[in-house]
Amino acid sequence: MAKFNLTLPKMGESVDEATIVSWLKNVGDQVSADDFVVEIATDKVDSEVPTEVEGVIIEHCYRVNDVVKVGDTLCVIETTSDVEKNTNEEIKVDEPEIAEIPNIEMLPDNDNKNSKIEQIDDVFLSPLVRNIVKQENISSAELNQIKGTGKSGRITKKDLLSYIKNSNNKNVNYIEDVVNVAKNESQVRDLSRIEKILSKHMLDSKNSAVHVQTFIEADITDLANWRDNQKIKFLDSYDEKLTYTHPLIHIVSKVLRNFPILNASLIDDKIIYKKDVNIGLATALQDGSLIVPVIKNADQLSLAGISKSSNSLVNKARKNNLNPDDIQDGTFTISNIGTFDNIMGTPIINQPQLAILAFGAIRKLPRVVETDKGDFIAIRKIILLSLSFDHRIINGATGGLFLKEIKSLIENWKTDST
Repeated sequence: MAKFNLTLPKMGESVDEATIVSWLKNVGDQVSADDFVVEIATDKVDSEVPTEVEGVIIEHCYRVNDVVKVGDTLCVIETTSDVEKNTNEEIKVDEPEIAEIPNIEMLPDNDNKNSKIEQIDDVFLSPLVRNIVKQENISSAELNQIKGTGKSGRITKKDLLSYIKNSNNKNVNYIEDVVNVAKNESQVRDLSRIEKILSKHMLDSKNSAVHVQTFIEADITDLANWRDNQKIKFLDSYDEKLTYTHPLIHIVSKVLRNFPILNASLIDDKIIYKKDVNIGLATALQDGSLIVPVIKNADQLSLAGISKSSNSLVNKARKNNLNPDDIQDGTFTISNIGTFDNIMGTPIINQPQLAILAFGAIRKLPRVVETDKGDFIAIRKIILLSLSFDHRIINGATGGLFLKEIKSLIENWKTDST
C-alpha cells in the first residue's frame, strides 16, 4: 500500500490560496482517477479538484471553510501501488462555479430530524439554499419536487423562494431578509463568501496601489453612428452582436502596444512587462457579483474576433460556465459602467495589474465644433473616459498621453479601423 497526497494545484497568476467549499468524497470513500474529490473557491472562480490516482481516502487534511495554500495537501489517498507525484506540478481544474456553492451538511427534515441530505437527484445544495431549507423546515420529499434551474439542475435560491411562495408558506421573516423586501425594519446579514472575497481583493488593492485618476472627454459620434448602421450587417456577416464596447476594446488593445508600462504588472517590487495584450472585461452578474473574463491576445484580433470572444465570455459568465483559463492572465482591465447609464466612475485597479479604464454612458450634448469656416454649436455624442493607475509606477504624463491617444482613435474612427 502507498499513500498519495492530493495537493492544491496552481490556478494561475496571483492565485496562491483557496477556500475549501465542500468535500465531494468522504474519508473511506473509494475514488478512481479523475474523480472530483473536493470543491474549492478562489477570488476568481469555484472549481473541483480531481485525483490522479485510484484508491481510498484515508484523511481529510482540512475542513470546510479552511483556507489552503497552493501546494498544501488537501487529503491523503491510500493506493494499491506506489505513486510518485511532484507537488508543484500544475493541474488543470475544470468545471467552475460562480454563484452556487455546494457544501453538504446535516439538514433537518419534517419527517426525520436526523436525515442527511447529501444529494437530491444528483443536485447539490448551496449554503444559502441549505440555510433557507433549515429555516423553512422543508423536507427531502419536497426538495425532490423542485425543478432546479441552476447549473446541472442545481436548486437555486430563486427556485426555492418561488416554491415557498407558491406553497403559501406563512413563515416569511427569513425570506424577507433574504430578498430584502422589508419596508420598515432594519436588516442585518452576514457577507456572502463572494462578497468577502471581493471586499478583501478591493481593500488589498487600495492599500497597496497608489490610485490616481485622470479623465478625458471624447466625441464618439462617428464611431457610434457607424456601429448603429453596421450592427445588422455585422450580425448577418459574423453571427455576432456588435456593441459599443467592442470597438472600444479594439482601440484600447492597439494603444496598449505603445504604452507597455500600462500592460505590465508589479509583483514583489518587480515590474513584469507582458508580451501579450489580454483585456479583462469587468462583467456584472445577475446575483450582484462581479467577474472579469479575459480576452486573450486582443491586439491580434479583428473587430469580429473581439466581438466573438467578448460575447462568448460574457455569455459563459452569466451561465456560470467559465473555466479557470477564461479569467487568468489578464494584463489590463476595462469596465463599461455606461451600460448602467452611469456618466463616470473611478474603478479600483485589478491587482497585480497597474491600471483600469472605465467608459461612461454615451450622451447627446451640445459642443463647439471647429471647422475651416469657423466654430459652431452642434449636438454630438459624448463619452467620458476614466483611467485609474498606480502612481507608484505610472506618472501623470504617461496616463494622460494614454487617454489622449485613445480619444484620438475614437474621434477619428474610420471604417478601415476594423
